[in-house]
Formats: sequence, C-alpha cells, structure tokens
Amino acid sequence: MIRHLIRLIWNKKKAHTLLIVEIWASFMVLFGLATLIVVNVRNYSQPLGFEYQNVWAIDLNNNQDTTDVDDKARAIFQRLKGYAEVESVSRMSNNFPFSANTMNNGIEYNKAKTVAHTFSTDENFAKTLAMPVVEGRWYREADSVGKYNPVVINQKAKEELFANENPLGKIISDRLKVIGVVDNFKSKGEFMADQPAYFELVDENSSWDKTMLIRVKPGTDAVFEAKLVKDVTAMVNGWSVEVNYLADSRKTQHNLTLVPVIIFLIVCSFLLINVALGLFGVLNLSIAKRRGEIGLRRALGATEVGISSQFVGEIWVLATFAILIGLVLAGQFPMLNVFDLEAGVYLMAMLISAVIIYGIVTLCALYPSRQAATIQPATALHEE
Repeated sequence: MIRHLIRLIWNKKKAHTLLIVEIWASFMVLFGLATLIVVNVRNYSQPLGFEYQNVWAIDLNNNQDTTDVDDKARAIFQRLKGYAEVESVSRMSNNFPFSANTMNNGIEYNKAKTVAHTFSTDENFAKTLAMPVVEGRWYREADSVGKYNPVVINQKAKEELFANENPLGKIISDRLKVIGVVDNFKSKGEFMADQPAYFELVDENSSWDKTMLIRVKPGTDAVFEAKLVKDVTAMVNGWSVEVNYLADSRKTQHNLTLVPVIIFLIVCSFLLINVALGLFGVLNLSIAKRRGEIGLRRALGATEVGISSQFVGEIWVLATFAILIGLVLAGQFPMLNVFDLEAGVYLMAMLISAVIIYGIVTLCALYPSRQAATIQPATALHEE
C-alpha cells in the first residue's frame, strides 16, 4: 500500500514539490516556536526561590548630592525599620529582583569556572524575601571581620563549581568564603532559567549600594507609600525616591518574555492556516481530476473506507517526506549544542511539531477524502 502511494506521488512529483516545501517550512517554524515554548514551560515549572508578595524596592538616587551619602543611606535604613507597617528591611545593590539591572562576575574554584549573577546584600536579605537556606547559613554583619568576604551561593553555582563536593568553608576567587547555599534564585522571574548566582555582604560605607527592600504587612496600600516617600525626601534634600512593587515588576518581566512568544505564535498560526487552505484546495482539485479513477475503483469493489484511506495516506506520505527533511535540519541543533539548550528540549520540540503537522494534514484530508468516498461508480464513469 505504501509503495503504491509513493509511486502515485512520484508520478506527480512536480505538482507535489511545492506542497512538500510548504509543509517543511511549516515544520521548521513550528520547531522554532515549540522550542521557545518548551524552554519557557520548563523554566516556569522550576521554583522561583523566594517570595515577592508584599515586598517593595525603594530605589534611592542622590543626584547631585555627594556629601555623606553612606551616612544618609544608613539613616534612611533606620527610619524604614521604625514604621509599624514594615516587617523587614534589607539594603542591597540596585539589581533587585525583577529589575532591569544586572551584575555578573566570573568566579572560580580550583579549575572550575563560571559566570554568576552577583548581588550585594545585607544580613536581612534572606528574611525579607523569605528565602530558605538549604545548606549552612546566611551571613551576619559580624562575618565581615576577617580575611575573606562571606558569600552565599545558589544551587546552580554549587553544581558548576563544586559538583558533589561540600562547598561550605571553601574559598572561591581567592577572596570569597562560602558559608551558605540557597536553592533556586531566578531574579528575572519564573521564565528565567536557573543560573549561577552568589550573594556578597554589602559594604555599609558604600555610597553605591543603597536600594532598600522592605516587606510590608498585608493590606498596606498607596497611602503608606506616599507617606514613606514624603518622609524620606524630607530627610535628604535633593534626593529622588522611586518605589517599585516587586509584584508589578514581575509582571513587566513576564510581558518581556511572553510578547515575543505571542507574536511568533500569531505568525506561525497564519502560516499554518495558509498551508491548511492550500492542502484543502489541492485535495479538492485532485478529487475533481480523478473522479474517473475513483469511479473505476468503486466499480471494482473498493469500499468507501478504502477510498478515503488512500487520500489520507497520500497526504501523510507527503507530510512524512517534508518532516524527514525538517528533522535532518532540526537535528543539527542538539548535535551542535545551539543556544546551549539540553538535547531533550529540541527532541520534545521536534515531536510536538511532527504531531501538529500530522494533525493538520489529517484534518485537511478528512472532508475531501469523504467526498471522494461518496462518489458513485456509475456517475463517475458516465461523466468520463
């Protein structure tokens, strides 16, 4: 049966070449879209690593004021701790969770090296974000006394640098001492891949690291926000204060990820609709041209199911040719480690794309094939 279908297609190879190219192009576009979706779904399924609800980031900008900036930042920190609405306060660098700012540094241990997201934070950071420490402990202010700066790394950094070795007490990059390990820390949101990160004790005398994270009590509203901004600006003339709700910043990060996916999905949908309409039209035309053949087969005893199966089988063979060509090209992505993704991501995307293509061509073939199956032998032969 398959050999017969291939022979039929080969005899009309010029007419079918364009159709194969269209299906192949659809498969490749679907492969790209499916890869993007699989990556984001896998990332989203991994835990964020901290709690962002009821956490605000207060971004302080001293503008032209360069006098005693560190002292003023400490005074603001103490003022924030005094509010009844505030449960916890933490001082950190300006790359707070879900912000557009990013800091990366290369770190190494023995011969292992990696590039990690870097965060300068104080001893209250883990408490403010309700971030559990899975090994060791979070650093304290007293840990700043010593030869090495205390750091906490995430699980991904531990895997990159230490594999199965216990990281606690180890010195990395000749200046940092690991005293704790947290699990995930996806600072750009759920759609971010879990990447190496480490947290270093912030220097209180620094005039740069003056972003304040505060965890407020549930139900705290914009009235308190206005009061807070008014109080802080009264303390430091010439400074600007911007309050960011982490929940809102998270939505912004999600939009930056989802908008390209949605655009790609719309473009892909239009392409698939065009291909489906083309297939539908080709099959209808094929039935019109082959009414005599269909009538003769019916006269020789072919059943409606047999006639219908032939047309569905022909379009499946065409789709298989196109998909095989697409698989050869798509298979280069995991082999060459393109975009540094796991091979499983590409394999899943190939499977999803192939299933969708077969589904589309089957749906397009069902109605025309049923039309062909209802052709009466006498009517078709009489028309011939």
